[in-house]
This record gives sequence, structure tokens and C-alpha cells, in this order.
Amino acid sequence: MGLLSVKALPDQVKQYLIITGNYWAFTLTDGALRMLVVLYFHQLGYSAFNIAMLFLFYEIFGVITNLVGGWLGAKLGLNKTMNIGLGLQVAALAMLTVSADMLTVTYVMAAQALSGIAKDLNKMSAKSSIKLLVPDSAQGKLYQWVALLTGSKNALKGVGFFLGGVLLSLFEFRGAIIIMMTLLFIVWVLSLVFLKDDLNSKETSPECSTSKPENAAIKFTQLFSKSKAINVLSAARLFLFGARDVWFVVALPVFLATHFGWDHWWVGTFMASWVIAYGVVQSFAPYFTGKKQGKVPTGRAAFLWASYLTLIPGLIALALYFNFYIQSSLIISLLIFGAVFAINSSLHSYLIVSYARHKGVSLDVGFYYMANAMGRLTGTVLSGWVYQYHGLQACLWISSAMLLVATLLSLALPKSR
Repeated sequence: MGLLSVKALPDQVKQYLIITGNYWAFTLTDGALRMLVVLYFHQLGYSAFNIAMLFLFYEIFGVITNLVGGWLGAKLGLNKTMNIGLGLQVAALAMLTVSADMLTVTYVMAAQALSGIAKDLNKMSAKSSIKLLVPDSAQGKLYQWVALLTGSKNALKGVGFFLGGVLLSLFEFRGAIIIMMTLLFIVWVLSLVFLKDDLNSKETSPECSTSKPENAAIKFTQLFSKSKAINVLSAARLFLFGARDVWFVVALPVFLATHFGWDHWWVGTFMASWVIAYGVVQSFAPYFTGKKQGKVPTGRAAFLWASYLTLIPGLIALALYFNFYIQSSLIISLLIFGAVFAINSSLHSYLIVSYARHKGVSLDVGFYYMANAMGRLTGTVLSGWVYQYHGLQACLWISSAMLLVATLLSLALPKSR
């Protein structure tokens, strides 16, 4: 019955389901690779700052890819950018199968650069596709679909964290990479076979005439959004994700391993559980933000939820300062932070898809996720540098300050649809 139901779906929806499956498979390897790199190089004696530098090109090329990727999606088609992303991730994993003495900082940074390009091509392709499938009048359905996609992706990323810790313990670094590369290669080949022409032909820009070839009308200068709502939301997103990554990406796993004496299994399992729970809350975010009343979020909701989040890192920092049941305080506060952050992230993901133009959606989504990648880049670099010289407390205070900026920016978002 399930198979018959799938066959009865419209071709566009079936194609989108394949894209979503690709996105999920990619996410597993992305999460596992990040945990592998952090734990393996920490085991080799690398400092927190040096570990952060391993992700520098990953984040820098994520910024560039989100900017250019939206234009490529409009020119080439979202299915093509999805397959390019999968192929690049296979290549990035292949680079890391070399012998241990070749895994220098520069070499790993280059591999991470490819992985960063791959990740954001996949994200842009999947999230842009939703806008093309849901009518503009069905905002409640759009919010639900975005929340489900975003939440499931992050839950799988958490599974990837756990997978990375387990694979490193069982097969060591090289063996773990070979296993992931092989599985993703199979997914890539299946995608090349079963993904048809683009989901909705080529995207069109608002300015292009229907009498012209659609992809020829997309100009590079259209990458920069002129919408105030998108610009403000993008700026808020930058500070939101910078605030998360400034203490979560490098500082937290190193702190857990160093101060609590946790091994790879424990660190990987805890980080995985956190991200999985975070993804589950994201999927149900519509139920926390007015779905039962038939409402969809506005800029006011983004402001309120960001203001709630601002207090939490500061409270964690105070618990560390006063040595107040550090392990219990950190773990409980992390769970609360994850739940509130998940709702913030889901709200933002819906708002960008809602604000984006139907014609040229990947241009707007790409611009927005460029800001997201810039926030991750800033947070990642600060996470290693600040933790190494000033500790986790300083990372948490910087997080609260960045969240305050995101909250104030959200005041400028439209208060109604």
C-alpha cells in the first residue's frame, strides 16, 4: 500500500522526496566527519584553536557557495546542484583516506573546503525546492514542511555525530572515512540515475520575460537581495548561528573531554543526543508557535524567541563561575538551550522561504544561508581561539552578546504576513 501511495504522488513530489533522501544521506556523513575530525585531532594533541582552523575553509567556502550557489541553482537547476554537492563530498572524503602522516593542517583544511562547498549546495537545493512545491497561499503547510525538513536534517546530523565517535573507536580514522565514502558514493550513483530534469524547470527571476530563455535571464547581480525583510533576517541569522557555534563547535566537545574526562564514545553520544533532540524540537516547532490557533510566525515571534534564548548562555557562564554543580548545570542548561534554539532556527527557516520570491527563490535562500555560513565561520574561529585563551565562560558570554544583537535586529522584521 505504501509503494502504491508513492507511485500515485505527482512527479514533482517524488523528485523532491529523492532530493530529501539525498540531503539526509549527505547530512549523516557531514555530522560524522565533523566529529571524527574534532576527536581525532584532539587525540593527536592539537590545540582547540588548531582544531578550529581545520574548519576555517569549510566555513569560508560555505559563505562563497551560498552566495554563488543560489545563482547556480537558478542557472543550472536544483537537481544538478544537488548532484554536484554529493559528488564533491565523495571527493572530500576520498582526500582523507591518505596515510596519517599526510594529514597535515593545510591538507585537511583543503578537504574541508570541498566538504563545505558540497554541504551548502545540498542545503540550498533542498530548501529552495520547498518554495516551488507549496502554493503561496498555504503558509501553514509551508511552515510545516520547512520545519520537518530542517528538524529531520538536524536529527540525522546528531546521528552522524554519534556515528563519527563510534566509527573512530571501532575502525580508526582512515577506516571510518572509507566506510562513509563508499556508502555516499552509492547514494550519489543512485541520484545520478533516478533524478530527472530539474524539479521545476529552471528558476526565473522577477525581471525576466517569459519569452526569453529562463536561465539566460538570471544575472549575477541579482544575488544581492533588495528586500529589507530578507536583509534583516539574514543579519539576525548571522548572529544567531555565531552565538551557537562560538561555544558548541570546538569549545564544548574539548571541554567535555578535558574537564569531565569523557572518552570518544561519551562525547560523540552526548553531542549526538543533543543534536537529535534539537532536530526533533525543530520538527514540532509549529506546535509551539501558534499552529493550533491557525497562525504562522511573523517577525514578532522571531524577536520573542530570540529574547528568551539570550539569557541561557549567560546563566551557564554564571554556573561555571560559581562552580555550581558544573556537570549537572551544563547538561541541563544545554538541553534547554537546544530546545529554544531549535524553535528560533525553525522560525527563521520558515521566514526566509516565506519572504523569498517565488521566481528566483534560490537567489534569496542562497543569500540568506550565506549569512548563516558567515555566522558559523565567525563562531567556529572564536570557539577555538577564545576557548584556548579564555575558557568556556568567555565563549558563553560572547554567545549571549551575539544573541542580544540578533534579538534587537529581529525588531525590524515585518510584524505581519
